[in-house]
Amino acid sequence: MSESSTQKLSVMTLTAMVVGSMVGAGIFSLPQHFGQVTGPFGALIAWSISGFGMLMLAFVFQSLSCRKPDLDSGVHSYAQAGFGDYLGFSSAWGYWAGTCLGNVTYLIIINSTMGAVFPVLDDGTTIYAVLLSSIVLWAFHFLILRGIKEADYINNIVTISKIIPIIMFLVLVAVGFKPEIFMKNFWGGGEFSWSGIFEQIRGTMLVTVFVFLGIEGASVYSRYAKNRKDVGVATLFGFTSVLIILILITMLSYGVMDREELAGLRNPSMSGVLQAVVGDWGAVLIGFGLLIAVLGAYLSWSLLAAEVLYTAAAAGTMPKFLMIENKNKVPSAALWMTNITIQVFLIVTVLAQEAFVLARELTSSMNLIPYLLVAAYGFKLSFTGETYLSKDYKQRKFDFICGALATIFTTWLIYAGGLKYLLLSAVLYGPGTIFFILTKREQKTNKIFSTSELVLFAIAMIGAFIAIFNLVKGNIVI
Repeated sequence: MSESSTQKLSVMTLTAMVVGSMVGAGIFSLPQHFGQVTGPFGALIAWSISGFGMLMLAFVFQSLSCRKPDLDSGVHSYAQAGFGDYLGFSSAWGYWAGTCLGNVTYLIIINSTMGAVFPVLDDGTTIYAVLLSSIVLWAFHFLILRGIKEADYINNIVTISKIIPIIMFLVLVAVGFKPEIFMKNFWGGGEFSWSGIFEQIRGTMLVTVFVFLGIEGASVYSRYAKNRKDVGVATLFGFTSVLIILILITMLSYGVMDREELAGLRNPSMSGVLQAVVGDWGAVLIGFGLLIAVLGAYLSWSLLAAEVLYTAAAAGTMPKFLMIENKNKVPSAALWMTNITIQVFLIVTVLAQEAFVLARELTSSMNLIPYLLVAAYGFKLSFTGETYLSKDYKQRKFDFICGALATIFTTWLIYAGGLKYLLLSAVLYGPGTIFFILTKREQKTNKIFSTSELVLFAIAMIGAFIAIFNLVKGNIVI
């Protein structure tokens, strides 16, 4: 892509990319997902843990954008600088694959929303739904190929437009809020126990990760920022704004319907909640808002996915062909690879029992490794003192605490996500290493893997083999 001044992005545009990436399918499904697992008390603790952990990660992104301005290609560049080429590749590959899966969830929920009116689309995974999704997929593909600035301009408009129905939801549901229903739901059903609350919280973790995905949106485009400090400002402002909205949607919904009713809602479940307050027109409003939000997030994530492959290739961790650009300076090869992959994932959804849940949870799981490596790199810098002067003691101490807490948090998320999705992630991580090998051969490197990298590759392949074996045996169901 061109580095000309016409391509430079303002803090408002960077913030819109963060908000646009985060506010997508997940936010409109929160009432149902939380209703299935926990009540207001467990939800408050879950949001507190996730919000605090992601805030620490946001601080790490902010610190790294200022202390390592030369690492201007986002998530994978930090992993590569801190832990070598293979983990740098794995970070880029995992983040990219997770982004592709995230776009699949957006396409599914678009069709699921329309399925309430057009039964042929059903839950968004019928053959007709996949055909419609494919049309949307390739329409956006050719839109982006026309030029990055046009896509950014549309993203800004969409980000503003989709917030309006969400604000209306919050206001109307607040008016219809009933404290007695909220208190009935408070403990999540049954008698209170800390072990029960712990399992409720654990059950929400991948959901909260999914709605926080996109927090790194400004970081991925840091090389286009007018001012490097704008990257950190955009990340923190976008994150804080979205966190407040997420908490309000979850808490207010518990004051409208019983938890069991929330759990049984059709997605987008915000539609059912607002319908219970104001009638059928509320469902139409949320359906309209969701379509705008999801299409906007889809655009943001399509840009992110292509940019990740392009910058990884430029950094020498992906094959060179992914650096090919068209006449509009758009990374066309990376975009084609991304959308062909999404098309394959869409076809697979026809075979999955719970395609939306599978894609959502696997999206979260795929992104956890890249997030963990970013957190660990922030911790490593502050621990070793690299880039810090003696007068930076207080800042170094603050960054050390943020890096440590973010590392602990992302490690906890991998545990909370469960073995199933970790193994399914290995199916994508292990075989994907072929692109790393191709890259090293392009570079005529004598030794493709270091000893430690070979161990990591072996672990990924063993995990992939175990996952495939259990899929064939029926022990893991998708």
